[in-house]
Amino acid sequence: MERQGHKIRAIEPGSIAEELELEPGDVLLEINGNPIQDVFDYKYYEDSENMVMLVEKADKELWELETWHDYEDLGIVFENSLMSDYKSCCNKCIFCFIDQMPPGMRETLYFKDDDSRLSFLQGNYITLTNMKDEDIERIIRFHLAPINISVHTTNPELRCRMLHNRFAGEALKKIDLLYEAQVPMNGQIVLCREFNDGAELERTIHDLRKYLPYMESVSVVPVGLSKFRDGLEPLKPFDKESAEAALEIIERHQREIFQEHGTHFIHASDEFYILAGRELPDEERYDGYPQLENGVGMLRLLDREVTDALTELSEEDLFIEHETISIATGLLAYPYLKKQVEKITRQFPQKKVHVYAVRNEFFGEMITVAGLLTGQDLIRQLQGKELGQRLLLPCCMFRSGEEVFLDDITRRQAENTLQVPVNIVKSGGQDLVYGILGLEEPEDGMEGSAFYEGYELRE
Repeated sequence: MERQGHKIRAIEPGSIAEELELEPGDVLLEINGNPIQDVFDYKYYEDSENMVMLVEKADKELWELETWHDYEDLGIVFENSLMSDYKSCCNKCIFCFIDQMPPGMRETLYFKDDDSRLSFLQGNYITLTNMKDEDIERIIRFHLAPINISVHTTNPELRCRMLHNRFAGEALKKIDLLYEAQVPMNGQIVLCREFNDGAELERTIHDLRKYLPYMESVSVVPVGLSKFRDGLEPLKPFDKESAEAALEIIERHQREIFQEHGTHFIHASDEFYILAGRELPDEERYDGYPQLENGVGMLRLLDREVTDALTELSEEDLFIEHETISIATGLLAYPYLKKQVEKITRQFPQKKVHVYAVRNEFFGEMITVAGLLTGQDLIRQLQGKELGQRLLLPCCMFRSGEEVFLDDITRRQAENTLQVPVNIVKSGGQDLVYGILGLEEPEDGMEGSAFYEGYELRE
């Protein structure tokens, strides 16, 4: 009888796995006598002071390996990072961006995940609709945290309608199970005008407050609307008045919750403040930025990080070449990024920096974030512009770990067409400062915001 296990794709150099003489092609069968269902089991049993692994070698020989370690990663890379198939989404949400994409793009961009394991591994938000009772039990038993939940509304009937899933309202009861087990959670509300805003937003925030302190934060983000919505539920974009109305509700609850719990809990994304023409909140209102991935506080954190980085740098201690460079971003971040660039160039006038806002003609001009810009829009709108000696682009414009835009145009193609070297800059205010100055970032660099506000389309 063939044993079920997980094939090893690679072994990290210098790791415990290398010391144990594990090799690519070996198959992990058990840890401490327990079969490994997926990455949840593996991470749980790996986090032990001592463990016994049963491994099948390429020649079918079985090795029993015992190791003691200080909760250190073993250094094993499996063929499948989840160690099982990805769970696809069973909903058809009225606001889903994947449903608003044109045909003809790469296949991975059309895959909708709703996998609780990605919530812990990558920070993805899940609806709970395809989680079984045993999935919840494993999360509780393995003490996995935090779990990120796409709530959207606590009105069961409305949730069924918004997610186009008759079980979506019932799935909300899983939050109660996680709360009772004291599992840390974060929540997300994608706000849609005339659906879950107004009185429904009031209800949702009120209902979620009862899950404090284990639900640690909730973000509210406006729905993103592309021009490819034929046949989909008609949705209205937020304007100044509707953004103001949402902020009034959110900030009133913030004040009440802070008085009672010492945390602000419910947070509006930066986009709401921009749409409303309001100043961003002070840094203290963000409670340590738990919702950065949802665009909450990125621009405020950017300001602080740039200031901190400039404070640590002294012009007298550095040789900074005279240079003209350029930066491109989306319409949303453009005025804020320009302000930060001006702060940098005041201290280092050797650098002349052109900041360009790129309109999203591919998805439609209501999409204003940099993470959803395509290579073709970038190239078309920057051609003929003064780009200088380098063009800086944020990493959120590119596929994770690669140098490819959403429309499969590569960094090299952009360089060849625009006739300028392209530097991909990591996230964070310090990254922005060092990128402009042409400095090598120190290894102990500050943890940063995605300084061009992400909202990237995850694959």
